[in-house]
Parts: sequence; C-alpha cells; structure tokens
Amino acid sequence: MKSEMALRKIIEAGEIKKDDVILEIGPGKGALTEKLLAYSCQLIAVEKDKELVELLKEKFKKEIEANTLILVCEDILKFKIENSKLRNYKIIANIPYNITGAILKKFLTEKNQPESMILMVQREVAKRITTPGPSSKKRGGKESILSISVKVYGEPKMIMKIPKRYFSPAPKVDSAVIAIKNISRKFFTDNQIKEEKFWEIVKMGFAHKRKKLSSNLKTLKNGSLASVLDLGNKRAEDLSLSDWILLAK
Repeated sequence: MKSEMALRKIIEAGEIKKDDVILEIGPGKGALTEKLLAYSCQLIAVEKDKELVELLKEKFKKEIEANTLILVCEDILKFKIENSKLRNYKIIANIPYNITGAILKKFLTEKNQPESMILMVQREVAKRITTPGPSSKKRGGKESILSISVKVYGEPKMIMKIPKRYFSPAPKVDSAVIAIKNISRKFFTDNQIKEEKFWEIVKMGFAHKRKKLSSNLKTLKNGSLASVLDLGNKRAEDLSLSDWILLAK
C-alpha cells in the first residue's frame, strides 16, 4: 500500500491511546506496523509468510527487543487468542481479502472479543457490511449472513474508499476502510436470545438464497412460524435485524 492518506485514516479511526493493545493481521512489509508503533502501544503482529517475518525482524529489531512489538509467525485463522497477551485489545489491519469473512467470524464470535476492528477490505464487501438494511428508509437494502454477523456484534461504518491505483502492485479491485466499534454480545443479552439458536435460524434462512423463508425454515419444529409472523413470503436477504429477533424469539 502506497497511500499515506489511507494509512493515516486507518490510524485515526483506531483512536489509539498509549498502552493500547493492538493486533495487526498480515503486516506484510510493515508500512502500517511502523505507523502503529509510533503511538507507544503494545503491538502484536501475526504474519504467515516466513520470508516477510524475517524482513520484519530486521526492520523492527529495536521494537522487538524493547518488547513493544511481538511478532508471531502463524496463520491468523489458527492463532490462539487465549495463549497470547491479548486483553481488551483492538484489531487494526490491512487483511487478506480472500479470508475477510473467516477473520470477521473468528474474532466477532471469540470468547475474548476485540473492542473494535479497523480493517481495510475489498470495497464490495465493505458496502455489503455497512449499507443500511431492509428496515432503513433507503431503498434497496439487502442483508447477508456477513452483514448480519457484523451488525449483531458491533457498529460498522465506512471510513473511506480507496481506488486500486493507490496500491503497488495494483489489485483488480478497489478497497475501503471500515470500522466496527463497540463489539460485544449485548445484542443477545438485551433481546434475551441464545446466540447458538439465533445463528441456527439465520443459517437455515439463508440456506437457499432464492427460496422464500417459509420454504427454508420448514424443517423447524414450528415450520409455519415465518408465515405466522407474516415473513414467509420474504427471502432471508429482505429481513431486518428486528425480523430475525422475532423469529429467534
């Protein structure tokens, strides 16, 4: 990434305070890492590529020796949070686009959730996550399992769009920076819904995207539930969060 403006926006959105604990996923050659370390925070950077890890070890030798940077050579999807020093942490990262969904699922559903996530992702994914859903006054809002997942656990917001020309080498897609703040399980406690049951129903509803909800949920013990709630003729993507709450209850 060669955009200083993008790096600055990511840092600003992170609202980094001294002594914050930050997890960076896929630091690459360390452009964002360098900016983060300037804030005197405790930084844990997880990089899968062994060659890049060696490069980072050389580049940030002082910070590693001072223990302000902990460099971990590991696949982030196999990274065990309970074995690390991550407590009350934030995630700030330019993540690998092909595992965006897996990263969001891993950390949003972790027992030890981050308090916030500032991520650079593919622009289309960012739009899907941050676009107001069907309950919004804006027309055309559709939901997906990904967008519902993010909205259930936190508050997503588009920070900025970044055209592909700002990257070297230039990728095939445009990017965007999103922020997910106030991450918690408050949604489930406030609505008195069991987390596992909620996701069981959502996944069932999205099992066949083009089918109506009444068809997708017919295997439930109360198969007529969707119809009773006047949601049976809708597709899963047309339901708002409040509709899913009704179904789960």
